[in-house]
Amino acid sequence: MTREDELLQRIGQGDTRAVDELIGIFYPEILRYCFWHAPNRSLAEDAAQETFLKVIRYFDRYTHKGKFKPFLYQVAANTCRDMWRKKGHEDVSLEELQIDFAYSEPGFESVQSDMALKQLVSSLPSDLQEIVLLRFGQDLTLREIAKATSMPLRTVQSRLRSALRKLKKDYI
Repeated sequence: MTREDELLQRIGQGDTRAVDELIGIFYPEILRYCFWHAPNRSLAEDAAQETFLKVIRYFDRYTHKGKFKPFLYQVAANTCRDMWRKKGHEDVSLEELQIDFAYSEPGFESVQSDMALKQLVSSLPSDLQEIVLLRFGQDLTLREIAKATSMPLRTVQSRLRSALRKLKKDYI
């Protein structure tokens, strides 16, 4: 049994310390993921916190089939989309993002490389951006991406190939 599985089992039994541990493990990467979708610190933090609130609130709906991580990313993606729709988005310059996310939070050690990747990927259609972000920004496997986005594995593979071809054509 993995550490993640053990924590999930303990959460199912009502152990609040297990909730804290699980959040401690995944919060930095979920915050980083939310930053990609909500380009200001406040909104990214709100989305990450709301993601974990939803996961805990609806924990009984999690089927415990497969890995937890894709489920968590699916909740984060939906939360970011909902918040983005409700609050709208502001155009923020790359310089403002660098100042806003100076290396103060855990999980943001590679902010500059993330922002360079984000700038490069921003030329892609949004459906391809999401796949590239999850694969290279969050290091998810293709199967995890398929589960997180509710897409067939072949669709994920096809979109990733398409995105990489486009990036290669445009930038290499």
